[in-house]
Amino acid sequence: MTALITILSIILLFVVLLQIAKINEITAEMKGEEEYLTKSAELNGKWLIIFCVLFLGSFAWSAMYYANRLMGYGPLKAASEHGSAIDSMFNVTLIFTGIVFVICHIVLFWFPYKFRYQKGKKALFLPHDNRLEIIWTALPALVMTILVVQGLVTWNKVMSDVKSGDEYMEIEATAWQFAWNLRYPGADGKLGVKDFRLIKPGINELGQDWNDERNLDDYNADELVLPKGKKVRVRIIARDVLHNFYLPHFRVKMDAVPGIPTYFIFTPIKTTEEFRQELRKYPEYQLPSDPNDPNSEPKWKVFNYELACAELCGKGHYSMRRLVKVVTPEEWEKWNKAQKSYYFTSIRNTDDDPFKGKPIKAELMMKGEEMKSMLKKALDTSNTNTADKTLRLDNVYFETGSSKLSSESEIALDILKQTFDQYPKLHVEIGGHTDNVGDLPLNLKLSQDRANAVKDYLVSKGIAADKIVSIGYGPNKPVDSNDSDAGRTKNRRIEFKILSF
Repeated sequence: MTALITILSIILLFVVLLQIAKINEITAEMKGEEEYLTKSAELNGKWLIIFCVLFLGSFAWSAMYYANRLMGYGPLKAASEHGSAIDSMFNVTLIFTGIVFVICHIVLFWFPYKFRYQKGKKALFLPHDNRLEIIWTALPALVMTILVVQGLVTWNKVMSDVKSGDEYMEIEATAWQFAWNLRYPGADGKLGVKDFRLIKPGINELGQDWNDERNLDDYNADELVLPKGKKVRVRIIARDVLHNFYLPHFRVKMDAVPGIPTYFIFTPIKTTEEFRQELRKYPEYQLPSDPNDPNSEPKWKVFNYELACAELCGKGHYSMRRLVKVVTPEEWEKWNKAQKSYYFTSIRNTDDDPFKGKPIKAELMMKGEEMKSMLKKALDTSNTNTADKTLRLDNVYFETGSSKLSSESEIALDILKQTFDQYPKLHVEIGGHTDNVGDLPLNLKLSQDRANAVKDYLVSKGIAADKIVSIGYGPNKPVDSNDSDAGRTKNRRIEFKILSF
């Protein structure tokens, strides 16, 4: 029914227009056709001039009124190192095209008025003019050359890859309907390899190859957190359809293509808080963030950078928005250290772990960082807690039933060596402990030999022997029950006790 009414309305409109045209013809015949044409041309010409002034005036007014809301103007200057070059390119393009736009519209509306129908006037027909042909061919060619050359220079600058020796961090953004997976490298600073054939929904969404030790300390984040002033290389990939990695405030935009990794390199130069303070200076951003709540926080205060997908990738396209935070290097280091490796939280010692039951470098490095924190706390002169002065060295390993140190112990032992170097007056006790399995004399000997092995390693690295006392306690000082494997494992340990420093 609605379609029928619409069709009938359109037909009726045409009928009305035809009737108006007939009325005009009759009016023209009654008044005299030439007089009618002259007045009509005069009226139309003046209205076109008025429209031209209003049109260009509103164009200029809207540009000034909305300037502070447009990317590249007011407070919305680029928040990345390369962004100013892109903004400059757009501004140059705007200047040239703006000049042409204004001139063309002035001519477009002026000519109908200037050459309106007037009695006794006749148009002069010029079939060709070489000078005009040269002008309107050469000028656009010159302008295009300037724009293309500037565009190529900017493109080569923005899209150049990192070079050998560059200091940068690399992260990976994987898109799918309808989410982003943001993967960071761990302490090793390297992202591990992936294989789509290893993808397991809910277990290994990216298809990370756990045999590659670079994967073991990688972690995933729900938001993109970046340090100010650090060059960032983003690997970009899609798992299903075409997506787009878009950071508008950083002038970053790159397609995420299934099967074809792309990348973008940029350096953030404004923290989120610094950008907010820039917005704060403008009245447009003092307005309530919620139009329906006049008491809501002002727009500048709730501003956040964002990651969006700039391709219409499906019905849930809107849900691909992710929060982006740019923080100081110190804040980023704190945040980075608080993140947990996906491997260690979800894969370690499961059936999917190829290193099940074995010490691995990434784990040793993590334990090493924990050990440094414990030593720092223990050597803090303001810390009077005696329990903190004894450290259990979970990252010192021996061959089974032997006092021979395994190679995995080097990270922990080197940290101890550095501690002695840092505190020349440090004196410690190295205590060896075992569980209660086996003969007591053998356990006492084994614990003493293991404590001596740690001392001998440190002495071989230049630490004075009189700074270290090594004692084997055997099973005499358990920290847990020996009735379970877990308890016995805890009891088999090396302890580092600070005597003085």
